[in-house]
Amino acid sequence: MSSDESDSVPATSDRREAVREKALQVQAKQSRARLIRTAAIAAAIVAIVAVTAVVVTWTVGSAASKPLLDPANVNGDGIIVTSVTGTTLEDGSSEMGNAAPAAPTEPATPTETPTPDPSATAQPAVDIRVYVDYLSPGSRDFQLANAPQLSAWVTQGAATLSYYPVAMLTSKSNGTKYSLRAASAAACVATHSPDTFFAFTHTLLDQQPAVDSDGFSDEELATIAQAAGASSPKVVRACIEDEDFASWAKSATDRALVSIPDTDGTALTGTPMVLVNGTQYVGALDDPAEFSQFVLTIASDSYYRTASPTPTPTPTP
Repeated sequence: MSSDESDSVPATSDRREAVREKALQVQAKQSRARLIRTAAIAAAIVAIVAVTAVVVTWTVGSAASKPLLDPANVNGDGIIVTSVTGTTLEDGSSEMGNAAPAAPTEPATPTETPTPDPSATAQPAVDIRVYVDYLSPGSRDFQLANAPQLSAWVTQGAATLSYYPVAMLTSKSNGTKYSLRAASAAACVATHSPDTFFAFTHTLLDQQPAVDSDGFSDEELATIAQAAGASSPKVVRACIEDEDFASWAKSATDRALVSIPDTDGTALTGTPMVLVNGTQYVGALDDPAEFSQFVLTIASDSYYRTASPTPTPTPTP
């Protein structure tokens, strides 16, 4: 073997070692890069989880720290109408508006002379309760048809009237939750300007947005409340725009869906639900004559159940 051939063997071996060393260096570099990427991804995930936890904690803490407010002038989730001022209905001028429930006439008895007893013969005020969703077309129909006679009965003291704002159509306003916000706005008006609650309710139903529309914004609801004559307009506006009573409105709706107070287990199934002395009205919503007759019938039944004239005792010789 020549010396040239013997010299080429170590040279070839050296090249192989160099290539192997280079490959090991590249592999080590790639491994370090993979480790760095893995560590970076893990750190990013940890950071995201930490930020999410902070946001959730802050949100829950804020919700917990904000008190669940209950509106004023409410009895069993019902807002009592104390005044019908602020509307064109307050004079009760309508065909049925002056048909206030009246006490039936007691038949005369030949053997007894009844002694006048105001507590026994006076006709008690009829209790009318209306469960209303401000996006419900039926609620609008009932209000527009019966508002004149309802306002007349309240003015004459022949009836007590309460509205129960509920939010059954919250999902029917393109995600704006209009039913819930309108019920919350009504509670704001009842709390801070109770004398204009009836006018506000009537306006909301008279100008009712269409189902599956966005409905009025909070700012527009506040403007409607001010146009209805709300006192303390800044307070009312802040209450409406902050949706102070949204949680109450949702809870009140949930309670009504389970059971209506002072009934035999009746639950809310749709709006409007109208109760007269606890009896549900099932007639035409847009027929004031039919509703008036229903109220008169219920009033008469209540009168005969409660009236008990006191006979004059016969003198003893």
